[in-house]
Amino acid sequence: MYIVSLVITFLLLACQNSEQAEQNPAPTPLTSAQTENLVTATFAGGCFWCMEAPFDVLPGVVSTTSGYTGGFKKNPSYDEVSAGTTGHAEAVQITYDSTQISYAQLLQVFWRNIDPLASNRQFCDSGSQYRSAIFYHNAEQQRLAVASKQQLENSGRFQQPIVTEIVAAAEFYPAEGYHQDFYKKNPLRYKAYRAGCGRDRRLQELWGETAH
Repeated sequence: MYIVSLVITFLLLACQNSEQAEQNPAPTPLTSAQTENLVTATFAGGCFWCMEAPFDVLPGVVSTTSGYTGGFKKNPSYDEVSAGTTGHAEAVQITYDSTQISYAQLLQVFWRNIDPLASNRQFCDSGSQYRSAIFYHNAEQQRLAVASKQQLENSGRFQQPIVTEIVAAAEFYPAEGYHQDFYKKNPLRYKAYRAGCGRDRRLQELWGETAH
């Protein structure tokens, strides 16, 4: 009976693996024409766990990577960045197809997922490692970032100044593997953290129906 149970368990696992393979087929390699259209954008908006999901769902976004940037320490660890001694900010780097989505559209999503009034903090996380920032990769991104910030300041939406930094992109260090796609790998912990940090509540206060 024990052997039969083992066989049945093995078959069930084999079926599950087969189903997962069908549901998650290997990605189709990009053509040379497609890779020519790929562009990088980098944003910091507090805890990077919460900054991947809003961009992952956008058509034209190829990938998002959580990491550290803007500081002076080479190859920093999560513990080092969290201690606030590296100068780095938690950030997300986005690879996108510029023929499907524009940098201006990414900026719009970025603003509505941060608190632009908070200096060296985002929601329940405080310290320069949680500052909000736009790291531009070229002159056009810089122009668009400055224009979007100016437009927001002129909109009259906020009574306080917008403190989000706009700075040149520097070396980006991908975070440890367990941080990547955290919202997918650990959905319950992610939701608990997000709720406990008051992120959605504050975003609703700031942006209303346009939040997220």
